[in-house]
Amino acid sequence: MKQYDYLIVGAGLFGATFAHQAKKRGKKCLVIDKRFHAGGNIYCKEEEGINVHYYGAHIFHTNDRDIWEFVNSFVEFNRYTNSPLANYKGKLYNLPFNMNTFYQLWGVTTPEEAQQKINEQIASLNIGEPQNLEEQALKLVGTDIYEKLIKGYTEKQWGRKATELPAFIIKRLPVRYTFDNNYFNDKYQGIPIGGYNKLTEGLLAGIDVQLNTNFFDDVEHFKSLAEKIVYTGPLDEYYNYQFGELEYRSLRFEHKRLETPNFQGNAVVNYNEREIPYTRIIEHKHFEFGTQPHTIITYEYPATWEKGMEPYYPLNDDKNSKRFKQYQELSEKESNVIFGGRLAEYRYYDMHQVIGSALVKAKRELGD
Repeated sequence: MKQYDYLIVGAGLFGATFAHQAKKRGKKCLVIDKRFHAGGNIYCKEEEGINVHYYGAHIFHTNDRDIWEFVNSFVEFNRYTNSPLANYKGKLYNLPFNMNTFYQLWGVTTPEEAQQKINEQIASLNIGEPQNLEEQALKLVGTDIYEKLIKGYTEKQWGRKATELPAFIIKRLPVRYTFDNNYFNDKYQGIPIGGYNKLTEGLLAGIDVQLNTNFFDDVEHFKSLAEKIVYTGPLDEYYNYQFGELEYRSLRFEHKRLETPNFQGNAVVNYNEREIPYTRIIEHKHFEFGTQPHTIITYEYPATWEKGMEPYYPLNDDKNSKRFKQYQELSEKESNVIFGGRLAEYRYYDMHQVIGSALVKAKRELGD
C-alpha cells in the first residue's frame, strides 16, 4: 500500500482542482511544485495591500455557471470588467474594436459609417485566400485597424513579421458595432477579492503540498509514493525530449513601485508600436479598485523561449503539432499517469478552461 493515492506534479489550477476533487472523494494526495509558491501563473504577490499579478494580468471570465459558482465557493469575485486601452504613438484607442475605437480612428458616429469605412478598405486590397497573418487581418478589418492596432503588437508578441506568421493565428477578430469596451463576451467576469492566492488556498486546503520540489530530481522516488500520478508539466520533459523540444513564446516582467496613487487610470494599457519593446503596462491596483497612496506597475515584455524559461504560449505550427502528437501517442499508453493542463496538453487555456478540463478528468477518474 503506497502512502498516497495521487501524486500531483504541479500546483497550478489543473493540479489544485484535481487534488480538491480527489480529496472530496476521500483520496489522499501529495501536490509538488518546483516553484516557491502554489498557484502556477495565477500567483499574486501581496505588496502593501496591492495584489500583484506576478505572471501577467489574469482576468477570470466564463459562460459556464457551474464553474463560476465553483470558483466563488472558495473566494468571492468582484465586478471587474476587462476594458484595455491601446496606445499607438501617444493616442489611445479602446479595445476590443468597437464604436468607440472607430470614432477615435475616423470620427464616425454610426455603425453604418463604421461598417462602410471598413468594407471600403477591405475591398481596395483585393486579397484572395490569405497566405499569412497580415493578409488574414487585413481581409478582416482593413488597413487602419491593422496598421495601428494589430501589426506592431502581434510582431512583438510572436517575434516574427506578420507576413511570416500563419494566417490561422487570427481566424477572426472581434468587431463590434456598439459602444461596448468589455473585452469579453462571457456572462461572468471578475477578479477574486483579495487576489488569486485565496482561490489556490481554498482548492488546496487540507492537502499535503511540497514547494521547491522538482519531480525530475528523483522521478523514481516520487513515483514510489503514490498509486497514480497526475502530471501537469511540459509533456516533452516527461519523455526526456526524445522527439525534440516543443517550442513556446515566453514573457519577461518588470515590476515597479511608484509613489503616485494612479499611474495610467486603467489596469491594462497595450503599447502597439513595434519600436516600444514591451507589449503592455499593467497597473494592478485597478483590478480590485484600490485606493492606496502608491501604485505598482508591471512592464510585460515578450521573449524568445529557451529551455529553463517559463513557457507561456505554445507555437502550434505544423512542426510542433506533429511533435506533440508523437508525445501524445506515448502518453495515451500510460495506465497510471493522468496528463492535464496547458503544458501537458500543449495548448493555450484560459483559466475557466483549465478548471473545466480538471473537473472532467477528475470525474472520469473518480466518478461522481
